[in-house]
Amino acid sequence: MDLFIEFIGARWYLFAIVIVLMFLLMNHERRRGGPSISPAQLTMLVNQHEGVVVDLRETADFRQGHIIDSISLPSVKLAERIAELEPHRDKPVVLVCKYGHTAVDAAKTLRQNGFTRVFKLGGGITEWQNQQLPLVRT
Repeated sequence: MDLFIEFIGARWYLFAIVIVLMFLLMNHERRRGGPSISPAQLTMLVNQHEGVVVDLRETADFRQGHIIDSISLPSVKLAERIAELEPHRDKPVVLVCKYGHTAVDAAKTLRQNGFTRVFKLGGGITEWQNQQLPLVRT
């Protein structure tokens, strides 16, 4: 630990550059995928602002359990089926995948197609389940 502190003291400028680069990288990643919201925030968006939940998982996973009233739109078919979301263009759209990673690219696609209120569920459906929130099975 003493060597680390000595290194920082002697080369503080390198340490500062690393911190700034880390901050910029984290900020870029956060902005690229749009804001993440919690399950509680998702519930609020749906109940108070007529938000729409779009489940990006494969149909088989969707049928095993999904958030009530969510739209099944697998991420691999998003570009060709984006017209299905047209009626919801002015509403908040919350993207849900398994862990929250797939939603990043889907959010970018929606923004490129004029959707301005796009969010992703942080932690995906896994976080929803971890908080023991209800799922609908079809």
